[in-house]
Amino acid sequence: MKGNVRVIVLRLGHRPDRDKRITTHVALVARAFGADGILISTKDENIENSVKKVVERWGGPFDIKSGISVKKIIKDWKNKGGVIVHLTMYGIPLDEALKRIPRDRNLMIIVGAEKVPRYIYDVADYNVSVGDQPHSEVAALAVFLDRYFEGKELYKKFKGAKVKVIPQERGKKVIRLDKAECGNNDVQ
Repeated sequence: MKGNVRVIVLRLGHRPDRDKRITTHVALVARAFGADGILISTKDENIENSVKKVVERWGGPFDIKSGISVKKIIKDWKNKGGVIVHLTMYGIPLDEALKRIPRDRNLMIIVGAEKVPRYIYDVADYNVSVGDQPHSEVAALAVFLDRYFEGKELYKKFKGAKVKVIPQERGKKVIRLDKAECGNNDVQ
């Protein structure tokens, strides 16, 4: 389904002192659930470095950039034929939206932190709700991406990973891929 289609997340209204954990979680969910990158409206080198370390260890590709001009990036995205989905509890229901969202065009998914400006509701091609009750943007993004990729993102192999989780019913097993030739592969 994905082919050459890029999926990115645009995080609006990040407040570095208040939102660092949540914005980091938005980035981690974006990466783990199939997005190609994240753009963050407010400059925050700490989050950029933190996410880059995850990508370095767990694989990629996954891009992150903060301190971007929201209106410029949205205008450029739309001028290049990209689709914009804004996740909001006030939008059309997820299942209805997924039937209409094209799968052959680049996709930008917008999630907010503080109050989202009216401009975003107007510029979005789809204002999509993942339920109509207050909830976390992290949860909304995870559910949206999982439904958009039809669960296939959960089996994605990340290129360049240095570690990998070995699924098992009990306990934790992580192997170091960069030292797989050595006898000591268990990481605690």
